[in-house]
Amino acid sequence: MASVLVVEDDQFVRSALIRHLTEAAHTVRSVGTALEALREVAHFRFDVVILDLGLPDLDGSEALKMLRGITDVPVIVATARDDETEIVRLLNDGADDYLTKPFSVEHLSARMAAVLRRARSSAGEPPPPPQIRVGGLAIDPLRRQAELDGVRLDLTRREFDLLAFLAGRPGVVVARRELLAEVWQQSYGDDQTIDVHLSWLRRKLGETAARPRYLHTLRGVGVKLEPPGPGETPGPGR
Repeated sequence: MASVLVVEDDQFVRSALIRHLTEAAHTVRSVGTALEALREVAHFRFDVVILDLGLPDLDGSEALKMLRGITDVPVIVATARDDETEIVRLLNDGADDYLTKPFSVEHLSARMAAVLRRARSSAGEPPPPPQIRVGGLAIDPLRRQAELDGVRLDLTRREFDLLAFLAGRPGVVVARRELLAEVWQQSYGDDQTIDVHLSWLRRKLGETAARPRYLHTLRGVGVKLEPPGPGETPGPGR
């Protein structure tokens, strides 16, 4: 059972979500505006927030940024916008997952279960190592901070998790299925989620898929992180 906040202005959709979640033994609170959602998370503890983007008072993507300023609660975005640019922006702004409308209650349940497993697994993990260093990368899991050549990297939560996981296995090719299981805590999923995060992470490391420095993709196999070789061009921190 989880405590869920539904942020949805469509009364029909909202009622259907409340009914489904309640029947699944979850505790549900619901609001129809972004400002009400911010008040709710400021006063109550939730395990997950289901956030519609088409809100009457504030665009849901802006509401997401504001939520991330006051809480780390997992957020599943429900959106009718299915273009890649929008999805990238939502993930970069701190969404933990997304659903494209219309979606089935079974799909919602599966996504919620995956997000809750990740959150609960993270809460029960042993203390991470003090610091990971790979070439010019310095990653501090305790403070959730990363630097490249002495310059702080501005990473989202998922970008940091992905970087730290790969950096903890330098030179090892990690299969996409393992990344889904260990970083996203999902037993299944599409490759787009991984590709989106790798693309944004590469940009922040000052590299591209065509000209990698740290992140190397082996087509059909997986991804590995290793330090640049001698004579390679320094990143943006130098």
